[in-house]
Amino acid sequence: MTATPKSHLSFPPDVLVKAQGEGSGIKAAIFDVDGVLTDGTIWITEAGETLKNFNVLDGQGLLMLRKGGITPIVITGRDSPAVRRRVSDLGLPHAAFGASDKVAAANEILQALGVDWGDVAVIGDDWPDLPLFANAGFACAPADAHAEATGAAHYVTAREGGRGAAREFCDLLLMANGLYAPLMTKLLVTLDAR
Repeated sequence: MTATPKSHLSFPPDVLVKAQGEGSGIKAAIFDVDGVLTDGTIWITEAGETLKNFNVLDGQGLLMLRKGGITPIVITGRDSPAVRRRVSDLGLPHAAFGASDKVAAANEILQALGVDWGDVAVIGDDWPDLPLFANAGFACAPADAHAEATGAAHYVTAREGGRGAAREFCDLLLMANGLYAPLMTKLLVTLDAR
């Protein structure tokens, strides 16, 4: 039998407490795209195609959240085939693209899921994300986010947007809500069974 693994991650105790949400634990996590799931760079080809760069660590974090019972939600002010493809590839059914009012888009999804704002965590990097920060139980910003976002966040990641910030956010939520070790143990037990 596999022993419970020891994590190599460390977060401040007050941040872990806040990342548990205000109710019965974090139930949903909202992710911005540009500057969070990407480094914010937008490549536009001569043909007008938009290209974006995504990090596999971040993608794995979103998958782990879902496995742990926290619903990942993508809400972005821009819309592009690249973002839709990434969301589809990750199998994320809850997303709003081209959302000019991110809170309204979030309200619609959260109402359908039956989740209260106190049980929602958000990661964003700029002014359009601040209304989400104001409503959520827990707010996070990447290390390279705009000063207003880092100032309003409960936690600022050590990693930058598109370079592991979203994964750090996911790991934090999983640890704070008692889901990290069970997910890792399940993985190790599966590997032991091979």
